[in-house]
This record gives sequence, C-alpha cells and structure tokens, in this order.
Amino acid sequence: MCARDNDPVRLPVARKSSRARTPTEIRTLARSHTRTAIKVLVGVMRSDDATPAARVSAANAILDRGWGKAAQTMENGEDGVLQLIHRIERIIVHPIQSDGEDAGASD
Repeated sequence: MCARDNDPVRLPVARKSSRARTPTEIRTLARSHTRTAIKVLVGVMRSDDATPAARVSAANAILDRGWGKAAQTMENGEDGVLQLIHRIERIIVHPIQSDGEDAGASD
C-alpha cells in the first residue's frame, strides 16, 4: 500500500458565495461606521499636518451631515433652469391629449 492510500480524503473547501448586497444592506453597513467616520473627519479637520483643502473638505462634510447641504440658487436666464422646469412641468403635469387639447382644459 502507498502512503497516499492512508491519507485522509480532503473535500474541496466550500467558498463563501459573493452575492451582491442590497442597497438596504449597504446603507446599514455604512451607517454602522458613522461614529468612526465622523471622528476621522474631525481628526482631519483639526490636524495641523493635513492640507488646508483636506481640512476644509472634512469641515464641509461634517457640516453637511449635521445641518444638511446649503441651498443652491437657481438662475433665471433666457434659457435658464426655471424655463426648463416649467417646460418639464407642462409636459408631465399638463400633457397635451391626442386630440390637441390640454389635459387640464375644461369644456
């Protein structure tokens, strides 16, 4: 008999399946690191060794999470954002029916 005949039989190792995580699982995992992430951001913000850009970026991230992002102003030029919004609203909210009348028009 060979030495190999007495060796135990090794079964293939089952590898952990790498299934895609759902957005909810990812969100939960990310939120579990919130305290550490904030501490890191505060550490960068307070660090004299960090570049000014890194310190400002960390400070902005902390403020955004604590107070929300600052409101953005919209310009109202000739082909500005408000005209686009009104056009989208007319198309979605008040679409023209197949006979050419507005959906909201009354007889």
